[in-house]
Amino acid sequence: MKKMKQLNNFAELTPDAWEAFVAFDKAALADGKVPAKTKELIAVAVALTTQCAYCIEIHTKRAKQAGNTDEEIAETVMVAAALRAGGAVTHGTHCIEK
Repeated sequence: MKKMKQLNNFAELTPDAWEAFVAFDKAALADGKVPAKTKELIAVAVALTTQCAYCIEIHTKRAKQAGNTDEEIAETVMVAAALRAGGAVTHGTHCIEK
């Protein structure tokens, strides 16, 4: 997580783009038709499938802060695992010619 401090470099080097990114991120994860609590579980699942250690840590923390339980997070982990495994299996069809 030490590298996260370097995000400030983007604010300095590309202020307009950085501000737009921060605003987009905030808007995407805000309460809407899908509650922020659910969006954080989605973020955890995406972080697990993209395997971004930073996102896993950040969104797991935010998911807990949003009121998600360890059980809800564990189910989210299993959904991400099922999707990732499913992707491997379906892409495996490219390996078998019958």
